[in-house]
Amino acid sequence: MNETEGLRFRRVHRPQVITDELPEHRNKGTGTYSGKVFQVTLLSLGGFLLLPLLVIVLILESPIHPEVFSLKEPPLMKGCWEPNLKLREAQRLFEDQITGPESIANIGDVLYSGTADGKIVKLIGRRVHTVTRLGKLPCGSREEESSCGRPLGIRVGPNGTLFVADAYLGLFQVNPTTGEATRLVSGGQVVAGRKLSFINDVAVTQDGKKVYFTDSSSRWQRRDYLHLIMEATADGRVLEYDTDSRELTVVMENLRFPNGIQLLPDEESVLVAETTMARIRRVHVAGLNKGGMDTFIDNLPGFPDNIRPSSTGGYWVAMSTVRPNPGFSMLDFLSQRPWIKKFIFKLFSQEVLMKFVPRYSLVAELHDGGVCTRSFHDPNGLVAAHVSEVHEHDGSLYLGSYHSPYIAKLDLSKV
Repeated sequence: MNETEGLRFRRVHRPQVITDELPEHRNKGTGTYSGKVFQVTLLSLGGFLLLPLLVIVLILESPIHPEVFSLKEPPLMKGCWEPNLKLREAQRLFEDQITGPESIANIGDVLYSGTADGKIVKLIGRRVHTVTRLGKLPCGSREEESSCGRPLGIRVGPNGTLFVADAYLGLFQVNPTTGEATRLVSGGQVVAGRKLSFINDVAVTQDGKKVYFTDSSSRWQRRDYLHLIMEATADGRVLEYDTDSRELTVVMENLRFPNGIQLLPDEESVLVAETTMARIRRVHVAGLNKGGMDTFIDNLPGFPDNIRPSSTGGYWVAMSTVRPNPGFSMLDFLSQRPWIKKFIFKLFSQEVLMKFVPRYSLVAELHDGGVCTRSFHDPNGLVAAHVSEVHEHDGSLYLGSYHSPYIAKLDLSKV
């Protein structure tokens, strides 16, 4: 092979070497291009899907207009508030026979309550008897609640009649024997420039001449109670009804979710659970301090509902949601972040949000000065859930509930 042929041979192989490398470079370039196209497509698709959602979130008006307010750091759950499992000693009564027995009263050994389907019921032995229905059928849905009625607070008057506060329909006097119901105050009416939108609990003087009740909000109804809590609207009131003159007057206003109400023995003041603020107020309704208000107990470890007397001279308070310390309280966290509340209510309904509220049942006995003397707990509400009231009778506590399909009974001799 001469020099010319050698050169020719090398020239023949050089193009082949280059040709062998070309597919590799082509594939590499193609892969990079495809990856970029995929990324751009994915980002475009994500933007295409998220943009309408962002537009909707920005355009949609939130159903609530929260106010900024502050709660103190919750008290440590120790001492009287030390967690325990004593409420799990309770037994369930009338399970799946009643729904939402919010409040309980007794005449002798016969218990009375109002239920979520608008009825006033009498509980004898193991049987449930209907005394009367305050509203009209059908019942069962959110939309039907306002016409069906939702009886909440219930008390026994001096002449053996029942006084019932219905969230929508008003204040009633009910004959427990005949079932005859007389409306004393109509729900929805305007009193002193504000509408009675959420009548809640009731208290009656020993002579039956004065009836005090809470109206939790003039803006929100009972079916929107979470909106009321989250908005922290200070539009709740305490009112007085005179059974002789039939005069209706406002005793106290600008409260944040006034809930349970209980007359003190001298009947010159009432205790009022201000649920949103996790405290109990004392409102003076008669005597020298009439028209005034002070605090009975502040900074409770939970959000109080109904208040009822105890046999030792104190008061039972029911709480179905707590502010754990140590721990995390969502309501405390959101109290100074109204924009988060507004955003949440744009995306989720009240029913969905309630599924994320931790269950924790707590009942406490308080004495003068707001001193806690004992408390019973059921973490996670395994036995007694959604507690709304503690009614003491004959050595036992009967626990009402705004949602559960039963009444829980706790024998005090066992705890």
